Order: sequence, then structure tokens, then C-alpha cells
Amino acid sequence: MLDIMAAALPPETITVTATKLYCDGGDGPLGHPRVFLTMTKAGSVDCPYCGRHFVLAAGAGQSAAH
Repeated sequence: MLDIMAAALPPETITVTATKLYCDGGDGPLGHPRVFLTMTKAGSVDCPYCGRHFVLAAGAGQSAAH
């Protein structure tokens, strides 16, 4: 029953300081293969596997792109 409740929760939002990052879903049932992500110009990106929502911290990462 706990798994059903976890599936109903909204995706986790994570604030990051770089425009290029990866998601592996973390530990537990959301774990998945590592996927590399690049922020959009709007400063956010969603993981296509687990739905985690990554947002760029204010003033961060603008010069970190390679």
C-alpha cells in the first residue's frame, strides 16, 4: 500500500547550481540508469525516467556550461 501512495506524490524538485547534470533516480524504487540532462534557457529540466524536476539556483551555472 505504501508504493501506491508514493506513486501519487508529485515529482521531487531539486535546486542545482550547474546547467549540466545527471539523474539516477536516487535510492529506492525510483532508481534508474544514469541520464545526463542540460538545463533549458528557462532554468529547469525534468528527468524523463522518474520525473524529478531540477531548477537552477538564482545566479548559478551561467558560466559553468562547457
